[in-house]
Amino acid sequence: MTIKNEVKENSRRSFLKSSLLIGGLAISNKKIFAASMDTQVGDFGFIVGPYLQTSFSNSISILWITSKEAASWVEFGVSPENLDQKAYGESSLGLKPAGRINCITLENLAPGKTYHYRIVSKELSDFQPYKVTYGQEIKSDIFSFINTDSSKDAVSFVMMNDIHDRPESIVHLLKIDQGKDRDFVFFNGDIFDYQTDEKQIVDHMLKPVTELFAKSTPFIYVRGNHETRGKFARGIADYFQNIGHAAFSLGPARFVIIDTGEDKEDTHPVYAGIVDFDHYREQQAKWLEQEIQRDEFKNAAFRIVLMHIPPRYSGNAHGPTHCTELFEPLLNQGKVDIVLSGHTHHYKVHAPAEGLNSYPIIIGGGSRDGQRTLTRVEIDQKQLKVQLLGDSGAEVGQYTVNRRKL
Repeated sequence: MTIKNEVKENSRRSFLKSSLLIGGLAISNKKIFAASMDTQVGDFGFIVGPYLQTSFSNSISILWITSKEAASWVEFGVSPENLDQKAYGESSLGLKPAGRINCITLENLAPGKTYHYRIVSKELSDFQPYKVTYGQEIKSDIFSFINTDSSKDAVSFVMMNDIHDRPESIVHLLKIDQGKDRDFVFFNGDIFDYQTDEKQIVDHMLKPVTELFAKSTPFIYVRGNHETRGKFARGIADYFQNIGHAAFSLGPARFVIIDTGEDKEDTHPVYAGIVDFDHYREQQAKWLEQEIQRDEFKNAAFRIVLMHIPPRYSGNAHGPTHCTELFEPLLNQGKVDIVLSGHTHHYKVHAPAEGLNSYPIIIGGGSRDGQRTLTRVEIDQKQLKVQLLGDSGAEVGQYTVNRRKL
């Protein structure tokens, strides 16, 4: 991901003084933070996208939203002049997807290869039992991405956390990292205060990331405790490839992502008896117990865990203490090299502590001006380096982990 600053005044939004040129794409603040969606009522068009997500392994998922139900696909190839391949969403019970929210995964990609693509949607204007009538067909511009070689020698990414419905923070923090190429961007939870509707997801996250970098650089996202709240909490997962626990290998590192759930007890009155986060965390602990026994985990030069609520140092509420009880012994047993977290809104570097966490815990800040951080991570075959940058761009913390001796 390459970010450059283009000096251009924009008086409509006082919190941003310039537009950005990111990966060769000019971004206007008006477009990113428009109060309403790009398509008007009655029109068929793209609401947002395309945006990329991935679990690597020579595949990438392309997501977008249309204003009406549609049949959709991706046209792609190794040349922008010859998009000779098509990919569709995963069929279920023999039925291809036909809706508004699209997630199409391109698989068996060549390592290190550049691919060009565009998204295509054809409106389903009338859907009868024995007759489907199509309306307008729309196509995006052609974009490109590099399929990351999972065996590469070095990896770099940046992490943000605790944005809390302040999309201007995404722009501000990424601007700090301008001029850098990254393999992915990681969002470590609490990007929202609570889940209200689709428009909130689009305006406060998907539009900014799409216009800034996500057409060409993938992002990975795990929810925080605030994403478990609100009337739309059960719908948020539809807009992403994955927002829960996962694991993948990239370069010299094994990445393990844990979804820490809510910090309140399941019996709290605000949940009215319709959540079960204790059981969910217990299931993840069983999964983590299996993960730390995998060859991919054991043989990795570095083992990195990303989780919104840290396994320690975040207070005595039920969720944090349950995370400590379940995950800390397994993280110690697995000899993880570092844990990256958020949640507390106070950036801090916690060194390993004898008898407690045998690994460093780096907690990113948030969410207000002066408290925000961008976490930079650089990994090669010898070292893992973490740098915490405050929202002025100054370093406010750092930690280096050397490769373990076998």
